[in-house]
Amino acid sequence: MNTEKQLNIAILGTRGIPNRYGGFEACAEQVSWRMAARGHDVTVYSPDDSPYREDVWRGVRIQRVFCKESHLGIVGTFLFDYLCLRDAYKRNFDVILELGYVPSAFFFRLKKKPVTAVLVTNMDGMEWQRAKWNWMIKPFVRKCERSGVKYSDAMVADNPGIRDYLRVRYGKESALIPYGAKIPEKISDGALSEFGLNPFNYYMVVARLEPENNIEMVLDGAVEAAAGIPFLVVGNHRTKYGIRLKRRYENENVIRFLGGIYNYEKLTELRRHCRLYFHGHSVGGTNPSLLEAMASGARICAHDNPFNRAVLEDGGEYFSSSAQVARLIESYPDTNNEFWGKRAHSNRKKLKEMYNWDRVTTQYLELFETLLQEHG
Repeated sequence: MNTEKQLNIAILGTRGIPNRYGGFEACAEQVSWRMAARGHDVTVYSPDDSPYREDVWRGVRIQRVFCKESHLGIVGTFLFDYLCLRDAYKRNFDVILELGYVPSAFFFRLKKKPVTAVLVTNMDGMEWQRAKWNWMIKPFVRKCERSGVKYSDAMVADNPGIRDYLRVRYGKESALIPYGAKIPEKISDGALSEFGLNPFNYYMVVARLEPENNIEMVLDGAVEAAAGIPFLVVGNHRTKYGIRLKRRYENENVIRFLGGIYNYEKLTELRRHCRLYFHGHSVGGTNPSLLEAMASGARICAHDNPFNRAVLEDGGEYFSSSAQVARLIESYPDTNNEFWGKRAHSNRKKLKEMYNWDRVTTQYLELFETLLQEHG
């Protein structure tokens, strides 16, 4: 029987649920319905142009707010975050969980009495390091980070590296709550025929196509290795940067841009049956796509940084240049290597013990309960 006190919880900072975008959306999706299933009243704020049109999803209320990011760009994002917070501050929430601080933290100071909800911010990675921000935007992003630290009642770090960064830079503690990933009960190979692939006869990378995810480093290494088998790029390539990538590699016949794939079972099949899976994320935090790759049993080669190492540890290989990517491709032709099997087993064990959504949900709820007790 559920003995937790029923809470009224708002989750902000995403492009809505069900997830069709990225990490925070996955977190909002997986945590929200589990909280609702435990008897809590949960609302997820969503852009008004989200493709999901129902008012409730798996027991979670959907609160639509004006955005139009596709037409207004960054202005639409600012409006969306401002309107979400303004609306949430007016409602009788016990907890407002803000996933990320750009640009939402710019408006955190709007939280004044009689607002009684505690404000919890998942601080994500070190956003100001992202290559997509130009020299004019980066100072603003750092200001948002400082505001997130200053005005939040509590901060969440999803990776030990982020927790250490917040402690050293701001002298503030944060709750360490990672992401989760579902370990599939079985993995078929139906997606292979759909894309004309043979098991273990292709490579792949899955990511938002942004500079800090090192897609060019990975693809340059693939071109250098000249393995002669397909290299799949999974991610929305209709963005400005994605179009640039397609143009750069359009004459490389082995590189195939598949676009975004949001069917988890299909993506799991592709990850499991690829010869090597490359994970290029570098800015910070625990990336859900890395956890999903671990859950699939993929043979993972990750960008060498403290955040990826904190999660993957000795469960894969690492690279920091296109030359190293090429060497990994040239050095690992054996898909039946017992060593990779042991790594896959270790990675899945880690997911069961630490990176699972039920545990993550419990950690969030325990944090909320503690904060509400402290705030009376």
